[in-house]
Amino acid sequence: SRRRAVAAVALDAVAIVVFAALGRRTHDSGGSAIATTLRIAAPFLLAATVGWLVGRVWRSPFGWSAGVTVWVATVAIGMVLRHTAFDRGTALPFVIVASTFTMCALLGWRAVARWSLARDRSSPK
Repeated sequence: SRRRAVAAVALDAVAIVVFAALGRRTHDSGGSAIATTLRIAAPFLLAATVGWLVGRVWRSPFGWSAGVTVWVATVAIGMVLRHTAFDRGTALPFVIVASTFTMCALLGWRAVARWSLARDRSSPK
């Protein structure tokens, strides 16, 4: 449904912004917390958008394949954008941490949602 797709977009965006906020805080990037967090998140948010469009994720936003599509696009395209368009670093340890965190976040909320939906369906009315 449209409502699920909107919720999924929001949860994906929150996961990416949380990743950026934690990174900003860990490395004390300085500046305005909100502006710096959004600047760090920007290439990954753009990349996730590409994943949503290419994968037509709105069709089944809570599905595993949707989550994997968004995750792979977020990391792969996000790193390219971060390095080229945003002139930021992409050291291997950062790529590993970003890949791991975003995988857990983007697939994790989907696992919880699927579990919750299955539980609601199986509970007696």
